[in-house]
Amino acid sequence: MIFAVCPLSVIPLRAHPSQRSEMLSQLLFGEVVEIMEEKGRAWAKVRCVWDDTVGWAASNQLLEITHSEYDAYREQFALSLELLQAASAPDHFLPITLGAQLPLFDGIRFHLGEQEFAFSGQVIFPHSINCTRELVVKLARRYLHAPFLWGGRSPLGIDGPGLVQMAFKLAGVRLPRTAEKQVFEGAVVDFIEQARPGDIAFFENNLGRVFHAGIILPDSRILHAFGKVRSDLLDHYGIFDEEKRKYSHRLRVIKSILPPGAESAAPPQEKTEPAQTQIALF
Repeated sequence: MIFAVCPLSVIPLRAHPSQRSEMLSQLLFGEVVEIMEEKGRAWAKVRCVWDDTVGWAASNQLLEITHSEYDAYREQFALSLELLQAASAPDHFLPITLGAQLPLFDGIRFHLGEQEFAFSGQVIFPHSINCTRELVVKLARRYLHAPFLWGGRSPLGIDGPGLVQMAFKLAGVRLPRTAEKQVFEGAVVDFIEQARPGDIAFFENNLGRVFHAGIILPDSRILHAFGKVRSDLLDHYGIFDEEKRKYSHRLRVIKSILPPGAESAAPPQEKTEPAQTQIALF
C-alpha cells in the first residue's frame, strides 16, 4: 500500500482524473490518504483516511510518505483553529486553514516529511478535548460568512455537509463527508421542540433525497451553507429565509450525534492543562 499526505493548504478531490471534473471534496493540509490507483504520472485515485472519501487528486499535489510516517501522522496531530494563518519554514511560508492537521505538533513546531514548520496559532488536540454541544456550536460559528463551494471543506469555501463534518472534526468526532451518509449517524430526534444546539438537521430535495445539512443553534436557528455560511430560522417545515420571506429548504429529519451528558462545556477535572487552555481560547 502506498500512502501520501496533503502538503498544501487545500487540494481538490475530483470525480475523474481531469481538472475539468466535478470536485467531490477537498484535502486539507496534513490529511493523509491511501493511494488506490495511479493514472500515469499525473493523477492518483486516493482514499481519505479521515472520512473514507474516494476521489482523484493531482499527483504533483501529494507528498508520498512511508508507512511509519503514515501511522504517526494519522494518530499524532493537532488541528488549527485559525481561519487562516501562516506556518513558517526556513525558506517560505505556508497558509494553514481552519481544520488543517499539524502532524507531530509539539506546541511550537510540526513536521511534514523532512520539512519543519513553526506555527504560533491556536490549535486543538482532538484526543484530549471534552466534546460538548456548546463546543460544537462555537466551532461551527467560526465558519460564519465563509462562501459556499460545492465540495469545499475550508473557510475559503465550504458546503453544508462539509460545515457539519468540519465542526465535529474539530471537536474530535468523525463523520462521513456527504449528507446522505451523515443522516445515518446518531439518534433520531422525534420532534423539533426536542432538538438541542449541536444536533444536525437534514433536508431533502423534490425527489426526497437528503442533500443538505446544518447545525442547530439556540433560539430556533440553524447554521448552514447557502450562498455563504449563515444563520437562519428553523421550524418543523424547514429553513425560513427572513430576507426573502420564504422557505429555502424542506426538513427531513433531525439527528443527535452527541450522547446524553454532553451539555456542559466545562472540561473534566482529570484533563491536562493544555486541554483546559484550548477550551479557554473560545
